[in-house]
Amino acid sequence: MNRVEEMTLSCPAPAKLNLFLHVTGRREDGYHLLQTLFRFIDLNDTLHFSLRKDGEVRRVNDIEGVPEEQDLCVRAARLLQKETGCALGVNITVEKRIPMGGGLGGGSSDAATTLIALNRLWSLNLSRKRLMSVGLQLGADVPVFVFGENAFAEGVGEELQAYPLPEAWYVVLFPPVHVPTAKIFTHPELTRDSVSIIIRALSLQQCRNDLQSVVCSLYPEVADCIDELGKHGKAMMTGSGACVFAEFESRNRAEAVLQQLPRDMHGVAVQGLSRHPLHDWVSN
Repeated sequence: MNRVEEMTLSCPAPAKLNLFLHVTGRREDGYHLLQTLFRFIDLNDTLHFSLRKDGEVRRVNDIEGVPEEQDLCVRAARLLQKETGCALGVNITVEKRIPMGGGLGGGSSDAATTLIALNRLWSLNLSRKRLMSVGLQLGADVPVFVFGENAFAEGVGEELQAYPLPEAWYVVLFPPVHVPTAKIFTHPELTRDSVSIIIRALSLQQCRNDLQSVVCSLYPEVADCIDELGKHGKAMMTGSGACVFAEFESRNRAEAVLQQLPRDMHGVAVQGLSRHPLHDWVSN
């Protein structure tokens, strides 16, 4: 790398799927206790970081519906400055490909990529554990993207154990609705007492998404996607919705299923990743 390249980084921020999501309880502070299995997929946003020496943190492009001050990338950069006392700044450009409000973790992934990239750009040399701790202050899904491996998660989603997964392809559908996470977690009909499972006894065929029935009752577009994709395999909602997925053994099969779906159902065929593309950028 020459000096100019060292001052600019372009980095992927991959989406995730929840291969299951169980709600096992609720804490006194209102946060729900979860068990889930995170899988990274090769649908990603791309973030560009350019070093500033004046300490300013700016997002230099517009994103519809996301003011700069509320952007998790901007918040992540400023929190990292605060936690480390770093006097450097950054210009951030965000190329969005992950649908917002779909349960694919795009905002959390963008925040994690920001922490990982700035740890390098600003020469902070923070450990993975420290970056995960910073990330948790931004949201419960941020630590898994810093952790960098497909993972079984408990607690509010921050207690992580690496969980190797075989190669697989997925069809992911994007229903034309935005599902507010808070609305689903506060719904009176949400199941909050699923029995905890033990990681070594995990059977994905018996797992489900406890949020799915509530979302489908409120957003029939999600139920329609599950019904149509379910004709070709086990279809499930990811996260708090709205996106829906099913797993297939090959790219050809996934793409063939995608072609057979109704024309008004939009989605992609994507490959599961074995680890985050930036996993090796952080030391343990």
